[in-house]
Amino acid sequence: MNPPFIADKEFKGINYTKNRFSKGEYENCIFESCDFSNGYLDNQNFMECEFIDCNLSNANIAQTTFKEVTFSYCKLIGLKFEDCNTFLLSFSFTNCALNLSSFYQLKLKNIQFVDCKMIEVDFTETDLTRALFNECDLEKAIFQRSILENADLKTSYNFTIDPEKNRLIKAKFSKENIRGLLEKYNIDIT
Repeated sequence: MNPPFIADKEFKGINYTKNRFSKGEYENCIFESCDFSNGYLDNQNFMECEFIDCNLSNANIAQTTFKEVTFSYCKLIGLKFEDCNTFLLSFSFTNCALNLSSFYQLKLKNIQFVDCKMIEVDFTETDLTRALFNECDLEKAIFQRSILENADLKTSYNFTIDPEKNRLIKAKFSKENIRGLLEKYNIDIT
């Protein structure tokens, strides 16, 4: 039996930690102030959906499709985005907490992170070509063998990126945050 197709519907203030979220294909739906924390969002399809002020922390998102999905003011702590269905994977984040989440080996060209807290996020072997990190806190974020070609990190802070272990061709940084590229050399920048 195919999961139901749900389009153009709004879900507001629903606590899915008590009521299990229904399997389905959701298109152009809005989820506002919903709590999915520690829940099961696996094998769902979200296409052109918007999550506003939701808590998805530690949710199971295995094989879930996120196509053109926006997250605004959401808590997304501890999510393993590499477990998602990677076919047509595309999303953006604004004013979100993504601490301890992982994007291991994903292709996230042109992704946008705006004003996000991204402490200890794992970007190991992630393709972040033309990614925008605008006003993001990247403290202890892991960049190993990551592709950051033409990525924009001019306004982000607290990051440490080893230029010898990541591809940074034409990546954009500011004079103020260049320290994050030189950390391993243990030099004083004044």
